[in-house]
Amino acid sequence: MLELNRIYQGDCLDLMREMPDKSVDLTVTSPPYDNLREYKGYAFDFEGIAKELFRITKDGGVVVWVVGDATINGSESGTSFKQALYFKEIGFNLHDTMIWNKDGFTATGTLKYRYASVFEYMFILSKGYPKTFNPICDRKNKHAGTSLHGSIRQPDGTTKPVSNAGKIYREFGVRFNIWRIFPQKHEVEHPAVFPEKLANDHILSWSNEGDIVLDPFNGSGTTCKMAKINQRNFIGIDISQEYCDIAEKRLEKVNNHKITDFFSGGVEA
Repeated sequence: MLELNRIYQGDCLDLMREMPDKSVDLTVTSPPYDNLREYKGYAFDFEGIAKELFRITKDGGVVVWVVGDATINGSESGTSFKQALYFKEIGFNLHDTMIWNKDGFTATGTLKYRYASVFEYMFILSKGYPKTFNPICDRKNKHAGTSLHGSIRQPDGTTKPVSNAGKIYREFGVRFNIWRIFPQKHEVEHPAVFPEKLANDHILSWSNEGDIVLDPFNGSGTTCKMAKINQRNFIGIDISQEYCDIAEKRLEKVNNHKITDFFSGGVEA
């Protein structure tokens, strides 16, 4: 059994097999996909890992799977959709298909025949209905201060007033499922570093303090760092000892700092 609040070097499939059934509340990860980045020559068994994630995820737990597609011979690979459908096949619900809008082109692929790709998918996979959802309310409401009114059309074509007519719109509403998060500049030797804001906001959304957060493709340790800052327990796994060492150094710097000490801004609702 793996201990909490540790980084482990090794193959995540082997190490997850040491974890008990239904022991993880939330997984936030981005796997190496379509050879878009160099990961020390590591090739992973997606189906095996997906099955292990289902086994170790608690009922009501969530897996946030951040992934994109390479363009090969003029066609996108479709890896992202294939993986999402396989997760459904083995028992996960595809609770939401979210978009990470990077707001910038990463220079992978040609612009001669296609528009620049500035997003990745964030598949929200749940084991049953999510037991935790703490919605982030930072979307400026253009109707703030006014009262709700209007009607809803019924299946038979008639209309009836909205059920909460007269309710006053708040200044900020719940964020939509397209997150505009700018990639951060990191002094970290890793080919594909998560924005801390992305990991942070998923951790806040789908878990509570004291929950267990896993990243089986831990890389430079962003998920574990943000879990620690937010008083969650964490387990990080990576095949590279070099990246594990980087992650350990980042965790050592956390201590009792507040989250605002590490980053600011990055999201526009």
